[in-house]
Amino acid sequence: MSSKPELLLQSDAQVGEGPIITGDSLIWIDMPVGKVHTTNLENLHTESIVLGTLVGAVAPSETEGNFAIACKEGFAMWGNNELEIRDPFLSNPDYRMNDAKCDARGRFWGGSCRMNFEPGKGKLHRWEGGNQNRVMAENLSLPNGIGWNEDNSLMYLADSITRKVFVSDFDLADDFVPDFRELIGIDSGLPDGLSVDMEGCIWLAVWGGSRVTRISPQGKILEEYLFPVSQPSSCAFGSDGTLFVTSARAGISEVDLSKERLAGSLFTLSTSTTGVPVSRFREPH
Repeated sequence: MSSKPELLLQSDAQVGEGPIITGDSLIWIDMPVGKVHTTNLENLHTESIVLGTLVGAVAPSETEGNFAIACKEGFAMWGNNELEIRDPFLSNPDYRMNDAKCDARGRFWGGSCRMNFEPGKGKLHRWEGGNQNRVMAENLSLPNGIGWNEDNSLMYLADSITRKVFVSDFDLADDFVPDFRELIGIDSGLPDGLSVDMEGCIWLAVWGGSRVTRISPQGKILEEYLFPVSQPSSCAFGSDGTLFVTSARAGISEVDLSKERLAGSLFTLSTSTTGVPVSRFREPH
């Protein structure tokens, strides 16, 4: 059985998101201000880069020091201290990218949405580094947490505004297109970022629900862990089974923030399982 959440690093992130473990570091973002943070997990020293645009998610590249970026404009690469927007398909300012993650082949899957989260306007895209992505699912509202089980036979996707988590059978073949079906509806709060453990269960951050929930591959809630913040936003497994959880303070009133001083901070949760490794982005050659 897992333990209670512990504070890892007090921070004031507007929307902390997209945690990824690489070696001894935790990479995470502050979405609306376009910051990418790298926190050394041994001494908690944090270095930050500012990309100058809204950042939905980043994925470390197989090329050390480079990142694939899901941003306001579409898909981009960061390298040599420079942001190169390679697929600026979101020229309409009413749209942006949201959460994104790499599959086992190093392809970057990311969701786009309208800024006002208009139902049906969200899409799921797959990007491989060029100037054109491929749309893999449509009719979403706020596509969010993405993940795969250990043998890549299932893909999970949260749609926050509809309060649903979806699942699709999955295949790593180039021509495969997922066909999502509802796995579970979330009654209180919004399903946000997620990670998948080696047993195929989802660990889901519930925005507005003050909790992380573990859900079986059959859609059953197995465990729930309450956090001292109302907006847990995403999570990622370390190699030892520690779950690293981001949070947000955006949208919380000053009065409520005075009671929720840790909003925007990083937390850990010791678990009795381990996570499916998340792949790096494979740049085209």
